[in-house]
Amino acid sequence: MDVRQLRYFIAIAEEENLTAAAKRLHMSQPPLSQQLAQMEEELGVPLLIRKGRRMELTEAGAELYRHALQIVRQMEESAVKVKEAGMGVRGRLRIGVNTLSVPELPGLLMDFQRAYPYVTYKIQQNETTHLCQLLRDRVIDLAFIRFPIDLSDFSVLHYQTDTFYYITSSEESRLHSEPVTLEAIRAQPLILPSTSGSGLFHYIMEQFAKQNITPNVRCECSDILLLGELVEAGFGSSIVPKSVFEYLQRNHIHAYEIKETDLAASYGIIWNKDAYLGKTAEHFIKMVSGMAQEGGPSSLTL
Repeated sequence: MDVRQLRYFIAIAEEENLTAAAKRLHMSQPPLSQQLAQMEEELGVPLLIRKGRRMELTEAGAELYRHALQIVRQMEESAVKVKEAGMGVRGRLRIGVNTLSVPELPGLLMDFQRAYPYVTYKIQQNETTHLCQLLRDRVIDLAFIRFPIDLSDFSVLHYQTDTFYYITSSEESRLHSEPVTLEAIRAQPLILPSTSGSGLFHYIMEQFAKQNITPNVRCECSDILLLGELVEAGFGSSIVPKSVFEYLQRNHIHAYEIKETDLAASYGIIWNKDAYLGKTAEHFIKMVSGMAQEGGPSSLTL
């Protein structure tokens, strides 16, 4: 039996008459009678008995009717779910997040969940180089990363630009005025964020090099939470994007904006340029793009 035959059987059982059932199904009666006979032959039991003009279910027919309703309903629901998944109303959104965090992500997901309540999520945190490989391997749909990186394989939505802050413990804070310059902190022992492939460490070092300054780098740290603890303990100071400092928010860390106007870092979303992007991911990127445009200048490269 197939779903088409089950639909025929449901119509006959509910109409209790072959002629009425055929009319409901927009078909002639003889083919419908033939389908019923085939079902009874396949199952080896009578499904309906005639009582005058009416047809009544046998015990076996009543059992088949219950199962047929469930099967047809499940098939219809499955078809709806598949169509909704194709439109991005349902589905699974697989997101990669750079180790240095995306502070807005919880709010973005809450907004997206309100718009698409049946979407589920898988979130993976890793450094940028690994996230790029996960995108190429189709393991994730999109990734939040910090620039600069090689973007030749990806489409890009620049979401936000961060200014940089010099952060230090409360015991050190009295040494500095607001804002500070790279020259003013050249002698301070620094703990710089160092995540392989993120580009942030090299970007900071390049800014010193542009001014012919050799910084006093005491430590590189790939764990941003540990970096904050080291700064708080007085082991060294650091230079981080504003959003990273806001993510740390420790009582004994003081932040000073760095005066150099060209020292800034941006982050955003990347996805495979030449690969199929599901509707769910498309909807999410469109939502983030709209928010970025409302919040300020943003560039979208498709």
